Amino acid sequence: MGPSDFNETWELQKRLSRKIANGEAPETLLLLEHNNVYTLGRRGKDKDILLPASELTSMGIEVHKIDRGGEVTYHGPGQLVGYPILDVRKLGGPLRLVYALQNTMVSSLSDFGIEAICENKPTGVWVQNLKIGAIGLKVSKGFSTHGFALNVSPDLSFFDHIIPCGMPGSGVTSMSDLSVEVSVFEFAQVVSGYFSELLDRNLYWSDKADLI
Repeated sequence: MGPSDFNETWELQKRLSRKIANGEAPETLLLLEHNNVYTLGRRGKDKDILLPASELTSMGIEVHKIDRGGEVTYHGPGQLVGYPILDVRKLGGPLRLVYALQNTMVSSLSDFGIEAICENKPTGVWVQNLKIGAIGLKVSKGFSTHGFALNVSPDLSFFDHIIPCGMPGSGVTSMSDLSVEVSVFEFAQVVSGYFSELLDRNLYWSDKADLI
């Protein structure tokens, strides 16, 4: 979907979730980039954002309190965000979706020579002790919204102004920070391929205009 406004995409997720639940649309994976935004999940605390509101405004950073799991995270240009909207009951429950998202990111990064892990780590995907991919989901009446974010080439300084995922001292990295240059669009194609393969789904592409 390319650059996408956060609120508009949130509303799109909710509309699609209702349509998919009613059998009026196929299960969908939205792939996009956001404007600079901090989101607070259900366990997020205002104090995890380290800048005053006036400074956030001057920097053009939006703040949204949302209904996904997890604490605070950053989204912005250069970061691939994916929102899988599907029936998690077909997968065997929400944890199976979390595992699928983690394995999708690990496999996709491996294609570009990056060895990432998720075992024995907090939820997400890590390169050694630095987080490169985050996951935060909501499941309601068996259907998922929200999803994952993977750092392809974002400005990592935006993470300096929050306590990522509520973990003080937790560092972050990106593909570009690891000297791997790839466009978000190209990486999205790799991710979608692995995700559909892991879920044993056929993959059909649609554009932003069709979805809206």
